Amino acid sequence: MADSAPPSPDPDRRPRFADRFAAWRAGFTRPASGFASQPEPRSIGMVARGRQMVAGNYLLGGVLVEAPGKSLWEAMPPDPAFTEAAHGFAWMDDLAAAGDLAARSRAQDWVFGWIAAYGTGKGPGWTPDLTGRRLIRWVNHALMVLSGQDKAASDAFFAALTRQTVYLSRRWKAAAPGLPRFEALTGLICAGLALDGLSGLVGPALAALARDCQTEVDAEGGIPTRNPEDLLDVFTLLTWAAQALIDSGRKPPPELVSAIERVAPTLRALRHADGGLARFHGGGRGLEGRLDHALAQSGVKPMAVTGLAMGFARLAARRTTVIVDAKAPPEGRASSAAHASTLAFEMTSGRRPVIVSCGSGAPFGSEWRRAGRATASHSTLAIDGYSSSRLGTGDRLTDRAQAIPARLTQGADGQAVLVGHSGWALTHGLTHMRALDLSPDGRALSGQDTLGAFSNAERKRFDAVLSATRLKGVAFSVRFHLHPEVDAEIDMGGAAVSLGLRSGEIWVFRHDGTATLALEPSVYLEKGRLKPRATKQIVLSARVLDYACEVGWTLAKAQDTPLAIRDLERDEPPV
Repeated sequence: MADSAPPSPDPDRRPRFADRFAAWRAGFTRPASGFASQPEPRSIGMVARGRQMVAGNYLLGGVLVEAPGKSLWEAMPPDPAFTEAAHGFAWMDDLAAAGDLAARSRAQDWVFGWIAAYGTGKGPGWTPDLTGRRLIRWVNHALMVLSGQDKAASDAFFAALTRQTVYLSRRWKAAAPGLPRFEALTGLICAGLALDGLSGLVGPALAALARDCQTEVDAEGGIPTRNPEDLLDVFTLLTWAAQALIDSGRKPPPELVSAIERVAPTLRALRHADGGLARFHGGGRGLEGRLDHALAQSGVKPMAVTGLAMGFARLAARRTTVIVDAKAPPEGRASSAAHASTLAFEMTSGRRPVIVSCGSGAPFGSEWRRAGRATASHSTLAIDGYSSSRLGTGDRLTDRAQAIPARLTQGADGQAVLVGHSGWALTHGLTHMRALDLSPDGRALSGQDTLGAFSNAERKRFDAVLSATRLKGVAFSVRFHLHPEVDAEIDMGGAAVSLGLRSGEIWVFRHDGTATLALEPSVYLEKGRLKPRATKQIVLSARVLDYACEVGWTLAKAQDTPLAIRDLERDEPPV
């Protein structure tokens, strides 16, 4: 019998050992005796989620655990996403938002339970990014944690804070570039400034943060992942770091200030009329009010963005906003969560999303995660069975659609964008061009999607594909995913779709007859919910039989819809 192969080395073993060793060494540092300055809560939570946690319903990382009467650490399931969310302590924001005695008691029990179980360097929470995230929450909510506690508990709390801060000063370099490293460095800076006697750890971290502000935030205020929610997270961390420096009497470095000033206009361009973010490349809409709060806290005055914002085009008029993904997907390490969403758009009217992307399926498992990244999960054109960008090894996009530079125009007739991509040039010899026009009053959006073979090389490839299909052509669909709160019905004998919003607005979708119209099931993948929400999608289906096929459509507000609507109804939080 052949010898069995030796076990493959664990790639995470060495970093785990280094983390534990650094945590052990940090335990020899003399603990801080208290705070150098009074900490104040900066993060925002949800009252409903906090109350659910008090009741024993733990929804973390997309996983629900119902364990009334059990500590969070006793109810821990063997799920990496849940574990990461638990050890990151962002749930403290929700308990603080709930604000009652029961919520405070849970926060205290779970903080001191963590110290007892994991405080010496044990468990999965000792990574630079999670430690940075955890430190920020512990400092933010220290008054809630220490309220009513005796000296022994207070000493244990400050000893744990000190150990984590010193550990982070030695391990922040192990955090991946981008959001994880921003979390690690911001946590180190905030804790170092807040804790008595640890300000000496701030200098190197601040220098590293200044460097990352230059390398990870580009000149237009974007980040490599092109994820709007990631950008908001980075922006929030940078503003927290800057405020912590100002509160301690220090001047933020110019690289930090410049990054904040670059990112703020980009985030405003990615903001829909309802205050939520455009949902692209794995990002969600963000907690209600968080974007506006972060922009207000930054102190950066509003300014117009000319051209694209992090690769997205924005059309806005009156109550209507349209945001279009007008650039190639991220590449390299930044593409591990990227979506094949080139030329997809979202549209919001007032406080009501109308046309959306399905969103990130990551909270619902690997299959939903993969499905959410496909072109068919976005409001754009897709050749049947082919996304515009394809997955390669390591979950990265290796066969990426290359975008044709967008052309944005604005005039008396409204705003318009023309953009295209060559995602199917090699596979089918076809290029997708999309033109969108928004009327000056925001009451009408018209679009034209063209799938054509424009160059000699593309036509040669298309002829070969056409022959392989026995002249049946290339099937494609233009999809318009609707928000779950949009009531949609086929109208006018199948020639149109009526869309009713909760605000009372009525929008009507029509097309030029080139394609076949259908109203089909879809899903809305929303963070914070237990399962995907059922919704619908408008689908225009056709075939390319010649060197070009054009599909025209319009989405217009019904004439009897008032110009101004008092839309005061609040949505239920996703719990």
